Amino acid sequence: MLTLLNLLSAVALLVWGTHIVRTGIMRVYGADLRRVLSRSVEKKPMAFLAGIGVTTLVQSSNATTLLVTSFVAQNLVSLTPALVVILGADVGTAIMARILTFDLSWLSPLFIFFGVVFFLSRKQTRAGQLGRASIGLGLILLALQLIVEAARPITQASGVQVLFSSLTGDIMLDALIGAVFAIISYSSLAAVLITATLTATGVISFKVALCLVIGANLGSGLLAMINASGSNAAGKRVALGSLLFKLIGCALILPFVNLVADWLDKLPVNDEELVIFFHVFYNLIRCVAMVPFADLMARLCRRLISDDVENDLHLKPKHLDRSALDTPALALVNAAREALRMGDVLEQMLEAFNKVVHGEPREERTVRRLDDDVDVLYTAIKLYLARMPKEDLPAEDSRRWSEIIEMSLNLEQAGDIIERMSGDVADKSLAAGRAFSPEGLKELETLQELLIANLRMSLSVFLSHDVTSAKRLRRAKHRFRLMIRRYSHAHVDRLHQQNVQSIETSSLHLGLLGDMKRLNSLFCSVAYTVLEQPDDERDYE
Repeated sequence: MLTLLNLLSAVALLVWGTHIVRTGIMRVYGADLRRVLSRSVEKKPMAFLAGIGVTTLVQSSNATTLLVTSFVAQNLVSLTPALVVILGADVGTAIMARILTFDLSWLSPLFIFFGVVFFLSRKQTRAGQLGRASIGLGLILLALQLIVEAARPITQASGVQVLFSSLTGDIMLDALIGAVFAIISYSSLAAVLITATLTATGVISFKVALCLVIGANLGSGLLAMINASGSNAAGKRVALGSLLFKLIGCALILPFVNLVADWLDKLPVNDEELVIFFHVFYNLIRCVAMVPFADLMARLCRRLISDDVENDLHLKPKHLDRSALDTPALALVNAAREALRMGDVLEQMLEAFNKVVHGEPREERTVRRLDDDVDVLYTAIKLYLARMPKEDLPAEDSRRWSEIIEMSLNLEQAGDIIERMSGDVADKSLAAGRAFSPEGLKELETLQELLIANLRMSLSVFLSHDVTSAKRLRRAKHRFRLMIRRYSHAHVDRLHQQNVQSIETSSLHLGLLGDMKRLNSLFCSVAYTVLEQPDDERDYE
């Protein structure tokens, strides 16, 4: 039992090591890798090489597939070159399997030692993230050693021998188990490396190992489909094309696996090396042969998966790309863009509210619908940023993380205030047949125009961090407060003059002035966030 636990822990360490490497590389070079992928899709050879290169760095074809799927989902890359990149990624993960099977055990302690030193001492810097990747590489090499050591005593256990003996007769069953193994380990690379190690220790036969490798490739395609389940139709087509390419490869090679095993077994190379070489050449031949059929596969995927039909009238997040979470700088830009969309919706709410004030009760429903959109975007941004641990971010990214959260929260609260204002006007003015005085109506309209102007300026300050604009926004806040005070006094003067309309709508009018004052404060709070930054303290009064 202890031996089995040791093997399982070694497998888990291997999977965790590949995850750490991917995270470290993506945080340092994620933006560059995305740029390489997006610019290398014009020609198929370049797209294929880009897929190989990116996957070799991040050590995961699954990570490359997520990146490409997000590009296609956002209409940044067309389907055909995306499928070519995925084929290149399959070759890249096979190359990494070959590299990691060299005797690099002496590098493991060096990678881990220097990685820990750099990561702990400079955690929130580029060097610290490279240290994270170094730790991951060291753990991968260490895990491979532990797997070999843990597998040796397993071969002596009669129960384990009986278990693995069941994998020697059915080719389809062996391939299916390989696919399941790749899905469970969340990495075809890990599944292939473990298969090669088990073959070297005699736990499984060479023929079974080949079937498991073929199944592991199929499992990576199934894993891509699972990851793309929440994407739009364009993103799902990428995963479907990748899966179909792998299915075709399996269908072509599995009937001849016995012949291939017998032929390879005659070569003067040990079984572990043969498994890895088979993995490399199987993916290389399969992928190169299928590159010319990428256009045909793209057309087939478009037929199988139709375009999305937009039945939901509510707004949905557009820029929150999950694959960018490994690159904090990009993920924060995505969240900021979504926060700007919240600002655009709030502007529509203010315009609809102005129509309600001018006697259009139907617009009150529009305000409620738009507030629901604001709530949806706020929740999406909040959950998206929650997947980025703030304590692991560099100081600059951590500040931006806080700014986006604060801005989103302020805009969400502003949406609730506008909805309540609209409901109050509809219930206490329109439904009750009470109209604002012409002077009061003009004052509310002026304030609404200023609110829209300040909202636009606040979004600009939030995006640019311009100190001059932040000071202008702060001055605009003070002018708005003075105007609220002047209009409040003017309203009281109208009450003294026994203005009937002002008397009937007095509590509503004053309540709206207070709500508009709070709205303006929420919009302008970003100015103080910018002015209070350490580099700009000298500019702050």
